[in-house]
Amino acid sequence: MKLSPRYEQPAIISIDGPAGDQLVPVVRQRRRLAKTLAELAAADWNAPTRCQGWTVRDVVAHMITVNGFWQMSTMAGLAGEPTRVLENFDPAATPPLIIEPMRTLSPSEVLEQFISSNDAYLDVISALDSAGWSTLGESPAGHVPIRLLAQHALWDCWVHERDIALPLGFAPPTEDDEVLSCLRYAAALSPAFAISNGDAIRGVYAVETTDPNSRFAMEVGESVTVRDVAPPSDAPCLRGDAVALVEALSIRAPLPDSTPVEWKQMLGGLETAFT
Repeated sequence: MKLSPRYEQPAIISIDGPAGDQLVPVVRQRRRLAKTLAELAAADWNAPTRCQGWTVRDVVAHMITVNGFWQMSTMAGLAGEPTRVLENFDPAATPPLIIEPMRTLSPSEVLEQFISSNDAYLDVISALDSAGWSTLGESPAGHVPIRLLAQHALWDCWVHERDIALPLGFAPPTEDDEVLSCLRYAAALSPAFAISNGDAIRGVYAVETTDPNSRFAMEVGESVTVRDVAPPSDAPCLRGDAVALVEALSIRAPLPDSTPVEWKQMLGGLETAFT
């Protein structure tokens, strides 16, 4: 299915938080993953991942290409010319075509390119001030503040880190700020895609998690708004371990058995986008 990003305002996703709150978790997560990859044995680069048909080398090659997009989109937004290159982009069919030429690279070459792409992107966002974080840039959901573009980049790389690590028999460290950022973004992205496709189910939804403990409210209407407030008592509530919920909302694991039917009906935009 092709994406239908929203380029007009208001932004299709809004998430409470300070302007620069994504910088520390984005930098930490990417540095950690680069260190992990540098310690892999040569054979590990050909090991399968949770991404069907993709090896570790393939997933890292994919992250190199998306790092380039995050950097380009951020710089274009700061220049006052936010891009529109993801209009009609197919997130299921296109990425395999993009990484195909990179399958001839050695693990050391892929690692070098990944580190270089990380450094280039992190250099750009490390220089942002409050106004820069609030400037519009292109994300897969459309034009959003660069803060949310970075939040998408964190979620994407955090999930792929686990796509690589878990099949190899180890779990990456979990940091509360990374997990909660990914949780809020993953919860918002699926209904945002549904809004773009005209399939959104409007309403107010609640999330309550353990390890770490958190709760927030999410309103789905013309846009998706995530607020760090106590949800209404009658809002359908998704409850569970925070990491497990990120995995479920990222289509890596089933939703908890206790998931309200309203949540099951509301989710589906992300899965549809990758069908």
